[in-house]
Amino acid sequence: MSAYAFDDLTEPEARAVLAECLDVDRFVAHLLAGRPYGDADRVRAAASAAASSLDDAELERALSRHPRIGERAQADRHDAAHSAREQSGVDRGDADLAARLLAGNRAYEERFDRVFLIRAAGRSGPEILAELERRLGNDDTTERAETVDQLRQIALLRLEPHLG
Repeated sequence: MSAYAFDDLTEPEARAVLAECLDVDRFVAHLLAGRPYGDADRVRAAASAAASSLDDAELERALSRHPRIGERAQADRHDAAHSAREQSGVDRGDADLAARLLAGNRAYEERFDRVFLIRAAGRSGPEILAELERRLGNDDTTERAETVDQLRQIALLRLEPHLG
């Protein structure tokens, strides 16, 4: 067994880990094909590059695995354990914040026709709301790029525990 955990996963184990990071077939296949990496920095770089551009179908598929900010994940549709942990900074008991997030999510979906996504880990509810409100002012191209970058950041965070 090497000192590098990701390379030691079986192919099915690695495939499952990668799909939880970013459920995009091309991303998973690219990272599997690059094994063995030998060190964590190489897999981080490969994952970042592979997640940096998504076509429309990949973006839609990846977003389908994420609940709305402030909503509870549904185990059968979302990566519930990841989502709950990542959104732990959102105080579900704050009724004003919950109402503002709900209104913001609706406005975002109306404006961009997709769920608002942000790397919520390490951010408070008010910080997330401020970003949601800021991003509502983006044009479509800018917002799509920000969404893809947020997915990339989430993928890297989810991959980190498997890098040993």
